[in-house]
Amino acid sequence: MGNKAAKQERERSEEKREARKAREVILVKVVPPLDRTYVRWLARDLERIYGFAPINPPALEPPDHYIEYMRLNGWLDVDLDDPDLAHLFK
Repeated sequence: MGNKAAKQERERSEEKREARKAREVILVKVVPPLDRTYVRWLARDLERIYGFAPINPPALEPPDHYIEYMRLNGWLDVDLDDPDLAHLFK
């Protein structure tokens, strides 16, 4: 009985291998030629949009329910003399 099970399992693994070979697809990634002027313009435009950082942004106060949630979880208990935070207060 042990030999029959091994033979059946071998047949199954061969079937799986053949199915894998049939499914195997080779994908080729081809990039169309791009206009250099367009690429330069696009790079400058993206830099202008995503490189923008406001100077002196105004401080925003979170809503009261956020503050209450943070207070309940102990996230607002900050020791200003903590050496790990000293670089933030210079």
